Amino acid sequence: MWIERALSGRILAVSRQFPALVLTGARQTGKTALLGNLFPKAAFVPLDLPSNAEEAEQEPERFLARHPEPLLLDEVQYAPALFRHLKVSIDRDRHRMGRFLMTGSQKFPLMQPLSESLAGRCAILELDTLSSREILDAPEAEDKTLSRILWRGGFPELYRNPDLDTRVFYSSYLATYLERDVRSALRVGSLRDFERFVRSCALRSGQLLNLTDLARDVGVAGATARDWLSVLQASNLIVLLEPYFSNLGKRMIKTPKLYFGDTGLLCFLLGLDSAESMERSMFIGAIWETFVLAQMLRAKSAANSAAAIFFWRDAHGTEVDFVIEHQGRIRLVEAKWVETAPASKTLAPLAKVAQVAGRRAAAEHWIACRTPRSYLISKDPLVRLIDAFRFEGWFQPGR
Repeated sequence: MWIERALSGRILAVSRQFPALVLTGARQTGKTALLGNLFPKAAFVPLDLPSNAEEAEQEPERFLARHPEPLLLDEVQYAPALFRHLKVSIDRDRHRMGRFLMTGSQKFPLMQPLSESLAGRCAILELDTLSSREILDAPEAEDKTLSRILWRGGFPELYRNPDLDTRVFYSSYLATYLERDVRSALRVGSLRDFERFVRSCALRSGQLLNLTDLARDVGVAGATARDWLSVLQASNLIVLLEPYFSNLGKRMIKTPKLYFGDTGLLCFLLGLDSAESMERSMFIGAIWETFVLAQMLRAKSAANSAAAIFFWRDAHGTEVDFVIEHQGRIRLVEAKWVETAPASKTLAPLAKVAQVAGRRAAAEHWIACRTPRSYLISKDPLVRLIDAFRFEGWFQPGR
């Protein structure tokens, strides 16, 4: 079963504008499958196979000569020395586009040689797990209820193979991530401590980042916690959302908020063994907020939007989950696990921040929830309930 990806159009467009393209993202997001589907005539070479990586590193000219273009190089971070030879090859025929297609799951060892050798010659795109829209459109997805999607998550293999046990998948995923990315590439001393660190981060998804607390809970130094957090961020497992800053906000909180990139992995780390247990858990609000941010980021990426996403929190305690800034205007978004209009007190922070924003405030603001349809619930400010199951169009021009 093939699942159409919203990023496909951007990938094809970019491949016509650059000689090389790198598709990054967490493991198992479908990078290799997507490029293989979009470029079926490309020669495929997996560089996570040690013999291929060794040849690409030790004999790069011979390696490139014996593989025809277009060439799809999978997990290219395993052969960083190849980048400068790709530069030479590209510069021989600078205006021929779409010659080298690459995937990479480890941004930490990938980006430095890439930026040094292929600056201006290579486009970099990032593939996340499936959006809710992509799951809904999947022809044979087993259960498309919202709760099930939140709990199961967006990794494509879980929908290509509906019989796959979710807990077995995530247990194997975490073990592979720890062994291949953390131990081999990053030389983290204690995988047990690192796994505890990952689970401690899961408990804090949707919260302000507090490195001191994280370090204390795991029993590591603050500098170690900071390094490990950068590992999770570079692995695309977490997102650090920055607070909104402008002359609108005086005494704004400066600490970022931590979110997981996929709610399925988050639920696994929280020990939630079913969609029903997730709904009953104390974490449901944080899981929903995590889901809303993830869907916004996927829709923004697919639309190639210049919009930026922040959160609002000031020293007086006024907080709004998300601020979308675009073309000088800001739209406020609250994430609520409700199906109908929430309590009126929910609107108070929106009204307060919209008033502070003045002319920079968008025409209407949104509450992302489980409503079956979108409708206005307030006129001052103008607030609309939005079906957070379908985010496409949020970042299109004119929205």
